[in-house]
Amino acid sequence: MPNRKTAAPLQSGIELHLQDEVALIRLSRPAKRNALNDGLILALRETFQNLPPGVRAAVIHGEGEHFCAGLDLSELQERDAGQGMQHSRMWHAALDGVERGPVPVVAALHGAVVGGGLELASACHIRVADESTFFALPEGTRGIFVGGGGSVRISKLIGVARMTDMMLTGRVYSASEGERAGLAQYLVPTGGALERALALARQIATNAPLTNYALMHALPRIAEQPADHGYFTEALISGMAQAAPEAKERVRAFLQGKAAKVQKK
Repeated sequence: MPNRKTAAPLQSGIELHLQDEVALIRLSRPAKRNALNDGLILALRETFQNLPPGVRAAVIHGEGEHFCAGLDLSELQERDAGQGMQHSRMWHAALDGVERGPVPVVAALHGAVVGGGLELASACHIRVADESTFFALPEGTRGIFVGGGGSVRISKLIGVARMTDMMLTGRVYSASEGERAGLAQYLVPTGGALERALALARQIATNAPLTNYALMHALPRIAEQPADHGYFTEALISGMAQAAPEAKERVRAFLQGKAAKVQKK
């Protein structure tokens, strides 16, 4: 499949490129440090709802010196409580489309990963941070509260106590501190996040699609279920995955010595 640009227009703040079976999704508001506004959020939702056929993994990254510096406060509108709730729910729907969409998503992080930018990163399935990355949740010091699902997703990654500390005090985590806390799974030298994220996405794209889908959609739900419910859900998903024709072919290839064995790296 040739590399090509498609889908969302530039003025939305999103660019979409295809690299074989990987969708490369770039936040493209570098003059605003890729700060999120409603247009960009809606473009993200549209992009993940309409990924081109054949895409099996995605990478999100930011143009310029930062991944995403959070909500564009210059576009923050005065809303009553009901309007504010509906606005937050619109963000929830968009970021749910990342987390619970059709393919696994890897975030390539550099520079600011702040506020709504951290909420977006937490909706991805794997996060690669380079050494320029820093993480923060300044909402508490600005008199607002997270509204893009961060109170659920970020607290699951690092725990409620750490998230409370970040919001109460404005604490900023460096790349290495964030990786140790659980905000990223990989830490690479400055400038190397996109390359590593693409390599991971290409590897993920070689997995059986049904297994990838189960990992994205079943595993988080199993983690929240009582143990006996989780075991039952696991059994159902395990049976479905093993029954897929591609899974049978892969097991057969392994048994015939045609598939690579796990090696220590």
